[in-house]
Amino acid sequence: MRMEKQSDSTEHCQLRPALVGVEASGNSQWFLDLLQRLGHEVWLGNTAEIRASYVRKQKTDKRDAGHILKLLIEGRFPRLWTPSIEQRDLRQLLIHRHKQVEIRTRVKNGLQHLAMNRGLQKKRKLWSVRGRADLEKLPLDGWAARRREDLLGLLAQLDRQIGELDEAVSAAAEQDPQARLLMTQPGVGPITALAFVLTIGDVSRFRRSKQVSSYLGLIPREHSSGGKQKLGSISKQGNGFMRMLLVEAAQATNQWDEGFHKQYVKLAMPPRALWRSRSIKSISSPRLSTARNRYFHCPPTRT
Repeated sequence: MRMEKQSDSTEHCQLRPALVGVEASGNSQWFLDLLQRLGHEVWLGNTAEIRASYVRKQKTDKRDAGHILKLLIEGRFPRLWTPSIEQRDLRQLLIHRHKQVEIRTRVKNGLQHLAMNRGLQKKRKLWSVRGRADLEKLPLDGWAARRREDLLGLLAQLDRQIGELDEAVSAAAEQDPQARLLMTQPGVGPITALAFVLTIGDVSRFRRSKQVSSYLGLIPREHSSGGKQKLGSISKQGNGFMRMLLVEAAQATNQWDEGFHKQYVKLAMPPRALWRSRSIKSISSPRLSTARNRYFHCPPTRT
């Protein structure tokens, strides 16, 4: 009897499609896919804006549903852009690669600890052919030797897996015309280009470039009142993974592009600091050169 009622309700939903508004939340893709398979049009709403438009302090599921319905009827529902199935799949590729890189970093840190505990300090050179040979020759006993063996095995496996993922990302970026256009910019590789395309989506939904910065959380916080403007650090309300990639791309461009490097120095150091650096340069040029190299050190790889 219960199965018959469920089948009747399913047929009823398929015959009468409707517009369904849903608050954005984690681990709910299965529910959105179910509604779409039943023929409904699904709108995903900005949770923060939905809550900001509700003034009552009593929160229940029934009140939330009624408020979402009211926003839909009045045309005030804060709809979010949703990626396609192919774009969601490519996002999983980038997330999976990022998580594998994080695991590899932990493995390398563990091996660095074993080496430094035995007086072997090579930093990045530990991963060269000679450094790996020195690491394998370290006199370790017991579980320390077992740990080195297991970590080296994990490192080799992760290097192979990340290499395969890098090839997949490069192939996907080459097939996307917008990603290929982004890769023409200095410091932007296939990972950054593909992630930007998958995060921004349809660029026509942004009327100005400032809205893109706001969408990614790169604009400063502001608490202004009474004609006084107070700006803080960046809001960080957007995609943190995309912000990290953009910072790495800017660092790489700062190293390769001389014109960009001059603008970077002008923005990173206030005028008083520039004046002070000139006075110090006349006194101790070699020391200032060393400090500058440490301050503007950038990774040489493109992402």
